[in-house]
Amino acid sequence: MVQIFKTKPSDIPHIIAMLREFADQTNLSDYCKVNEESLQNIMFGEDSFVEGLIAFDDETPIAYAIFFPHFASFKGQRSVYLEDIYIKPEFRNFGIGKKLLREIARVGKTQNATRIDFQVSDSNEKGINFYKKLGAVCNLDETHFKFDDEAFQNLAS
Repeated sequence: MVQIFKTKPSDIPHIIAMLREFADQTNLSDYCKVNEESLQNIMFGEDSFVEGLIAFDDETPIAYAIFFPHFASFKGQRSVYLEDIYIKPEFRNFGIGKKLLREIARVGKTQNATRIDFQVSDSNEKGINFYKKLGAVCNLDETHFKFDDEAFQNLAS
């Protein structure tokens, strides 16, 4: 029986393990630098703002989602930004993703959010179809950029 819970500090090792599985499955392991301490701080530290959900099949962790408050300036709307959602492959197609998204929407609604924002890799056709089936729309006119590493340090100095 699958149950979904708000993430607790004791769940961090399980989330890290699944996060690494996720990175491996998406060929992004080289970019996966998170460790238990950094995730613990961002989710439960003094300045924490990131929330999480974890799903268990009995006592086995099988899925997680990480999200945080977001803002859409043009619409003046609060939103929830879904950073990660991952379900172990053997537990996919059982409605767990939809349950996680429903819970994120419920949490967002209590924070006066009116939408969930997220990104999906172009190569994740199953994920794209899943989100579209639930009513998500894609902004094809946007491209994801980021400043990190040296570029970020240069801007910050």
